Amino acid sequence: MFDTSDFRKGLKIEYNGEPYEIVDFQHVKPGKGNAFTRTRIKNLITGNVLEVTLKSGEKVGKPDLEEKEMQFMYAEGDSYFFMDQQSYEQIEINKDTLGDARLYLLENTTVYILFYKGKVIGIELPIFMEIEVAKTDPGFKGDTVSNTTKPAELITGAKVQVPLFINEGDIIKIDTRTGEYIERVALKK
Repeated sequence: MFDTSDFRKGLKIEYNGEPYEIVDFQHVKPGKGNAFTRTRIKNLITGNVLEVTLKSGEKVGKPDLEEKEMQFMYAEGDSYFFMDQQSYEQIEINKDTLGDARLYLLENTTVYILFYKGKVIGIELPIFMEIEVAKTDPGFKGDTVSNTTKPAELITGAKVQVPLFINEGDIIKIDTRTGEYIERVALKK
């Protein structure tokens, strides 16, 4: 059990029988009356954000969460297959459960999969991924000066905005949290 004094951003709690992550909180001590904690929590299954007020000292549950390090193997239709690197156990995850994370998955990528009561509820990718550009308009010499961008499609299917000097075949670094271009890693050989 967690007490309201244990709250911190990112803490995973169980509220009304479902797993939540604390997005933000504020301890309030009014002049009159009892202290309370105003808390914003995000449902780990649905992604909905709630604002709840808990009395000071009120307790919330600790969710039955497990995080496993697994390796992405391959995708087949709407199913994505991952392997536990210790037990070699394989699991299948539907594309709906993965959400936008599937747009950054490359074979052999190590990810963290979050389980709630034995059921997959989410996936955590590495913060930065290096992915090849599949399609974009050609770049020209001298296009490195301005910060103008153009659309590009990666080999994984993700669409990102890239600088004008990026060409098909270039390897670029992407921030998987925001889907933004960070830098060019390598030129096409």
